[in-house]
Amino acid sequence: MKVFLGNPPWRKPGFYGVRAGSRWPHFEHESSRYMPFPFGLAYAAAVLERDGFEVALVDGVAERIGDEEYLARLRDFSPDLVIHEISTISIAQDMRVIDLVRRAMGGRPRVAVCGLHVHAFSPAFLDEHRQIDFSLIGEYEMTALELARCLAAGGDPSPIAGLVFRGADGAARANPRRPLLRDLDSLPWPARRHLPMTNYCDTPGGIPEPSVQMWASRGCPFRCTFCAWPQIVYGSHDYRARDPVKVAEEMEQLVKEAGFRSVYFDDDTFNIGKPRILALCAEIRRRGIAVPWAIMARADLMDEEMLRALKGAGLHALKYGVESVDQEILDRCGKQMDIRRTEAMIRATRRLGILYHLTFTFGLPGETRESIRRSVDWCLRMDPDTVQFSLTTPFPGSRFYEEMAREGRIVCRDWEKYDGYFHCVVNTERLSARELEEERNAAVRRWNAHAAGRREGRRGPLAWVLRALKKATARS
Repeated sequence: MKVFLGNPPWRKPGFYGVRAGSRWPHFEHESSRYMPFPFGLAYAAAVLERDGFEVALVDGVAERIGDEEYLARLRDFSPDLVIHEISTISIAQDMRVIDLVRRAMGGRPRVAVCGLHVHAFSPAFLDEHRQIDFSLIGEYEMTALELARCLAAGGDPSPIAGLVFRGADGAARANPRRPLLRDLDSLPWPARRHLPMTNYCDTPGGIPEPSVQMWASRGCPFRCTFCAWPQIVYGSHDYRARDPVKVAEEMEQLVKEAGFRSVYFDDDTFNIGKPRILALCAEIRRRGIAVPWAIMARADLMDEEMLRALKGAGLHALKYGVESVDQEILDRCGKQMDIRRTEAMIRATRRLGILYHLTFTFGLPGETRESIRRSVDWCLRMDPDTVQFSLTTPFPGSRFYEEMAREGRIVCRDWEKYDGYFHCVVNTERLSARELEEERNAAVRRWNAHAAGRREGRRGPLAWVLRALKKATARS
């Protein structure tokens, strides 16, 4: 039996969309190089191949191909089962591509969808989209495997956990979620050989290319109301970590045999569990893995011992999610991060020479112009190497969406506008969606002036920096 797994093309004039592998599906300008690795598809492909299935894996987004070439690859493979990763923001394009698949191939392949779109986890989705046969709920590698086995044997899919399907009577039904996989090291490594590996790019601190993305853990125990993956994909806040020895083994293979010059760990929250982090650092040093690497981390979980161990093992850069410097806003949204400790650990990170990227999101409950501007002021004082300012987006299926819907604060349900950058789709108690967009744009202008002044400051007097900042602040 042949299984085709795909991340379908997703483009619009001047932009390309990122979907599979992204916690935040959105559009990137066509000049950008950012491209997340499609972990779910790549792990599922590896699981299916290990079980003896013939697999094709095509990332139409990373290859930047159009619909015609994508469909030609699918037709040439002639699969029995097609699995497409979809998302809320791209759903119109996703359904259009599936319609093209049906027109091109008729009813032969069974079609399943998976990914960050909570509506697909209900029977109503199959009722609305008759061209789709199955939907895989949440974390889907083992559900995909059981479905492929079932179809190959001509069996009944109704007992498969985590599956939305049509019964013998034609009625759509949804089984309960599959329990999360506890032993992540029981999975084979992602099936990278199918993919355009040099096209994937997430290089904090400018870590050298070709760079490869890895996972050392899944999930996050913290309860940020706006964070999509723990709530929608995993359906829980369980944190599951891999054996540090196995992580270092995969890292070593990617560096010493596959030739990657750096590694980025795109975990939800990498630095949970100090003994595990210290063990991983020791194992990386023991194996002599001498490349720079980067992580996604939480600042208030760090301490100086951990940072020194990470630096000693080759950590070059990291991303810290800050979101707001207003402690009440952080507590109210469930992040409950200690902003004073966060600041102390950012300063410690800087003292050790580790580069850092900070992220902020505007529009959480309680947000005001003043709280946004305090966050931007603080950001400039922290002087990160790079920064991200986004607009808090209520992904359907998240507690943030439920809260905003209950309070009547959602102003738009055009899913394509749920991009978290160009469009704001909620009001806060004090700010309209338009005002939030204005504040984000002003924050970007201030940062650009700060970064330009910093660059110029290396060649000219500090007074130029101060003038640039003053002008930017006046414009905002």
